Amino acid sequence: MLSGGCQCGAIRYEVRSAPVGLYVCHCTECRKQSASAFGISVIVPAEALALVQGTPSTWSRATDRGTGLDCFFCPDCGSRLWHAPDPAKGKVSVKGGSLDTPVDLGEAVHIWTARRLPGVVIPPSARSFPGEPE
Repeated sequence: MLSGGCQCGAIRYEVRSAPVGLYVCHCTECRKQSASAFGISVIVPAEALALVQGTPSTWSRATDRGTGLDCFFCPDCGSRLWHAPDPAKGKVSVKGGSLDTPVDLGEAVHIWTARRLPGVVIPPSARSFPGEPE
């Protein structure tokens, strides 16, 4: 089981099943939300995500695909916690930096590599896509 929360500790969650995907996203939006060179997305079944403390706020934005993305964050410290890109697909994207135990990026799929920052090295053995995989 994975667990995590926001930077100030007001919000805590658990993921009660194994992740079904792991992405390192190099798109502009992920760089902005993570304030870093890329974003880490741990994909889990929506029903496996359990809020155990606090109440997150939600902000929604459009994606490059033209769909909406609901972004959940702590209203006190602003830490991004997870995204719900398409509720119909039954998955959420937990933000890797909010997890208590860091994930191993060795098996991560790198996406939006056409937008990666200069100097960011993608391992030669990593699966990667210049945009978003279908």
